[in-house]
Amino acid sequence: MRLPHRILAIVALCLFAAGAARAVEVGTVEILGLDEEMTQNVRVSLSLVEAMGQDLSGRRMGYLVREAENETREALEPFGFYSPTIEVERSRANGSVSVTIRVDPGEPVRVRNSDIAILGEGGSDRYLQADVEDFIPSPGATFSHADYEASKIRISRRLTERGYFDADFSSRRVEVTRAEHAADIELVWTSGDRYDMGPTLFEQERTIIRDDLLQNLVYWEEGEYYHQGRLDRLRTSLTRLDYFGNIEITPDPANAVDKRVPVTVKLTPAKRSVYTAGLSYGTDSGAGVRLGVERRYVNMRGHKALAQLDYAQKRKTLTLQYRIPAFAWRDGWYTISAQAYDEQTDYIDTRKVEFVASRSGQFNEHINLVASIHALRERWLYQVADNGVLTEPEYRYATFTFPSLRADYINVDDRIFPRSGIGGSLTLRSGVEGAGSDANFAQLHARASTFKGIGENSRLIVRGEAGYTWTDALVDLPPSLRFYAGGDRSIRGYEWREVGPRIDTEEGRYAIGAKNVVTASVEFEHYFRGAWGAAVFLDAGSAFDGTSPDWHTGIGIGARWRSPVGPLKIDIARGLDDPDSPFTLGLSIGAEF
Repeated sequence: MRLPHRILAIVALCLFAAGAARAVEVGTVEILGLDEEMTQNVRVSLSLVEAMGQDLSGRRMGYLVREAENETREALEPFGFYSPTIEVERSRANGSVSVTIRVDPGEPVRVRNSDIAILGEGGSDRYLQADVEDFIPSPGATFSHADYEASKIRISRRLTERGYFDADFSSRRVEVTRAEHAADIELVWTSGDRYDMGPTLFEQERTIIRDDLLQNLVYWEEGEYYHQGRLDRLRTSLTRLDYFGNIEITPDPANAVDKRVPVTVKLTPAKRSVYTAGLSYGTDSGAGVRLGVERRYVNMRGHKALAQLDYAQKRKTLTLQYRIPAFAWRDGWYTISAQAYDEQTDYIDTRKVEFVASRSGQFNEHINLVASIHALRERWLYQVADNGVLTEPEYRYATFTFPSLRADYINVDDRIFPRSGIGGSLTLRSGVEGAGSDANFAQLHARASTFKGIGENSRLIVRGEAGYTWTDALVDLPPSLRFYAGGDRSIRGYEWREVGPRIDTEEGRYAIGAKNVVTASVEFEHYFRGAWGAAVFLDAGSAFDGTSPDWHTGIGIGARWRSPVGPLKIDIARGLDDPDSPFTLGLSIGAEF
């Protein structure tokens, strides 16, 4: 007998209403007894957490509560806890059900036996052997899945990086004995033969540089052992040339001939000309404009050209530069430059023209060297007061031709925002009277910075500078060959060039430069929220002519922002040597190196 449609509809509505009456909302899910990392892993593994705020039937709710124990147990295994004690409690209040999961992780599973080995030619590779010896978790340690996978991947990747393209696992086994809280690891690779470097082919989307010149960057010989680091070094050299917008370096072991891996380098040219324009302002230079144009590649031999003008109210600089790549020496350049400089401020009137010819190159991973010859012609004037009366201007002229050697050392974890390492520079220059110079002189100037991370959000920065001039004719040395102290990058709390020998004029007391300089700085930075932080610092030092510096000290605080191009620093500082010394405000941005 068939029921009328109306009766069926009434029955369906009654069934739906009964189901709705039994529906419950999932409230909070609390996990107790675990550390933060394990708690988070359990939370993301629970189906109950995904259902929070939803209305569920009683049957569905009961199922999720029962599953919570299994899901919690599985979420703890990656941390080495295979036998936890788990209690799942639920309570109802205001139409919702809250769940509390109490966990005692118990005794962890520890590594009992660990058999890690590489068979074949790779077994005698000392770098691979070091990775095998450093494999974690080691015997006696908690069996952490994350550590195990990371060590396994590191060795597999290292095999590929070092040219063992046929490497594979001959044994890969982990046995966990829950009753004994023990894990036995057996992990063995068969490396196969090591491949060698094959031919390197450059493919330019549009030919802008001769291929035979680019081949000079390939510093290995065909047939030498393969190593991914060689290709990474080639990429670095190509990037520093700044000719190409995109660089793809692809080894092709599948098409290796006699175990020699061919390498294809695909290059996409960058925009040939770069134009720059901007406004500037400095308390010492006034308002100004900056204009520039650079030709990334002038011809197919990779030459570069640059013209740049900085035109401010009190300071003007015109720079012309021509660079030729020294392909035979990695990342090296032959550079010829000319610079005209004019500064007319309240304390100095100086003009100079300088020609420089230099040769630079990367000596090793951390050291860059520059050897140069300078030809300098400079005119300057100090308006000195005599018994309170300003004397007539008297210009001095100087000509100096001298060699210079500079070494830059950088060994840090991150050049934009280092937290560990040291960097600095050492410069030596000297001129001989009668050999293109108006006086005998020799100068040594050194700078160094060291960085130390403290915790996850802080770092300590210590900086130092020392410079010394050997000469009996300081009065003949032009301003550009003297040392100064004070300012944002020297002793904060003092104005630019404020610290050191000074002269009296009607406008005030002004720095004239010194034979020697020494400065030091200690700075502590702490980042509170992401990229924002604060700093406190202490700077000290002096520029001086004698044997004893007249120490000046400045202290201050600052705000920090980790921008993509380097820290943005806003500092407020005050000198401690004068009770009436005003506060100074400093602003800088850019990478540490």
